[in-house]
Amino acid sequence: MTPTPTPNTSPPAPGDLAQRQPSFGRMFTDRVDASADQVAFRFPQNGDWASMTWGQAKVRVYAVAAGLIAIGVLPEERVSVAASTRIEWIVADLGIMCAGAATTSIYPSTTAGDFAYILADSGSRVLIAENQSQVDKALSHRAELPELMKIVVIDGQADGDLVISLADLEKLGSDLLADQPDLVDDAIAAVKPEHLATLIYTSGTTGKPKGVRLLHDSWTYEGRGVEELGILTTDDISYLWLPLSHVFGKVLIAVQLRIGFVSAVDGNLDRIVEGLGEIKPTFMAGAPRIFEKIRSRVIMTAHGEGGLKTMIFNWAIAVGHRYSKKQLAGQSVSPILAVQHTIADTLVFSKIRARVGGRIRFFVSGSAALSQPVAEWFHAVGMPLIQGYGLSETSAAAFVNPPNSIVLGTVGPPLPGTQVKIAADGEILVKGPGVMSGYHNLPEATAEVFDADGWFMTGDIGELDPNGNLRVTDRKKDLIKTSGGKYVAPQKIEILFKAVSPYASQIVVHGEGRKYCSALITLDPDAIGNWAKHRGLGDASYAALTKDPKVRELVQSEVDELNSSLEHWETIKKFEILDRDLTIEDGGLTPSMKIRRKIVETENKSLLDGMYTGD
Repeated sequence: MTPTPTPNTSPPAPGDLAQRQPSFGRMFTDRVDASADQVAFRFPQNGDWASMTWGQAKVRVYAVAAGLIAIGVLPEERVSVAASTRIEWIVADLGIMCAGAATTSIYPSTTAGDFAYILADSGSRVLIAENQSQVDKALSHRAELPELMKIVVIDGQADGDLVISLADLEKLGSDLLADQPDLVDDAIAAVKPEHLATLIYTSGTTGKPKGVRLLHDSWTYEGRGVEELGILTTDDISYLWLPLSHVFGKVLIAVQLRIGFVSAVDGNLDRIVEGLGEIKPTFMAGAPRIFEKIRSRVIMTAHGEGGLKTMIFNWAIAVGHRYSKKQLAGQSVSPILAVQHTIADTLVFSKIRARVGGRIRFFVSGSAALSQPVAEWFHAVGMPLIQGYGLSETSAAAFVNPPNSIVLGTVGPPLPGTQVKIAADGEILVKGPGVMSGYHNLPEATAEVFDADGWFMTGDIGELDPNGNLRVTDRKKDLIKTSGGKYVAPQKIEILFKAVSPYASQIVVHGEGRKYCSALITLDPDAIGNWAKHRGLGDASYAALTKDPKVRELVQSEVDELNSSLEHWETIKKFEILDRDLTIEDGGLTPSMKIRRKIVETENKSLLDGMYTGD
């Protein structure tokens, strides 16, 4: 059924929203002027956490900026950064911004072919590479990169010619600043809001990546818009592990510059739990998968203890859910429930919170859809999990669910100054300063995503509640139509399944043109491994466990539970468990952890066809 068109919802922008700074560089210098002696960043160094004040950051950032100018980088020319999340990424990016150039971000997992394509398409003049592996990707395609004049390596050897070290670049800049102390300040002053700041290449699910052109005005708007929400202060501490090559990571830096909180920067996921315990952050942003895993691990650990401890855990969670529902509905809590909640918090919730540092005020989930049961669980244990919504094309944050007025199941209202409306076919349309200026070198592709009135067409399907909160239901292109003519939203089913199963890693729902829906399922190796050990299956490999009848029986029970909550045409009639998880490296996931549906279906065509043989 065609959705009824929804009126445009345009929250009035605060009167001083337009008074944001003219550029990213100016945001940085304003923050330095206000907070020079305060800690800006913490980062791993020699087995401990080092600190960098805003004043110390300025010294390094200005040196990078002057170094880039010294080697010939001109305003709005592109400088690519290919590195994992680390303090040098931020120093490099801020240096590029202060030089008046534009950052092109490249995921370090990018293949050599796409790596070279991005460098060439962006016209990058300089590449800042994390290590020799990233340098080699550029060198292997050197003939295709005539505009690349210098490679700066963070961890690696310089050759004294094409490749120099980051320390060399900073030394070059420092020497130039000694002679021209106003050089970087003048470069910052010359940057206007409409100048290009960032090229972020969308990972995409098919075809070559597209460069999203984001202006300085977009980033200064994002910083000011989030500040207007009043959810963060200078006293907050962020744990930043998200890929800075992704728009979600970049927007957190813009918000930090505007508000002035501390960011602890470490992209090493293997030590995230340890890092949270050491840093004790007040908030952390991430993709839904990280929160699904936290919830699953806590539940499995509690159930693995058995006996009285498991009974207490289950009772506490039930109390937490009842208490949470009252809170979210704005209803008073009975004295009995209040006492029960205090006991549950003492016995269970406080210990869960302690695992992530004990000071979390809220988590932020973005980059993909979040399961409502997962959000409900986090709220029940006293760590609100708020969901935001946006795309690379909207500078990440277009909608944010404020933690003091969460509406679960939605991504909240638009950021102040952003407009939204729902098209007749249910597509979410957005206007505002955060929206990109277009795709780099792709005028036709740009025209395809803007309607005649200048609304950006997100490609997502959603609806607005009476209070202007957005509910995202699926990707427009992902909707499945079965041979019986029924439409199925696979993302909805996939989210529900991961909430049902603490052992699931990924699920890909299939059924386009088929009689019924089927699914490809992968399991979390650690979770299913622990489950197997508790059931006497020993240390069998992940691949072996996926073939074990007991594992299939477990997954079947979870699929049955999922199906009980679906319409009959949505139910999963058959499934196969893949013998390996989907990864970014093998192409099954985008760098932002979204499923590359067409690639997964193509690689597993025989398995999918087999589930329909004879039907």
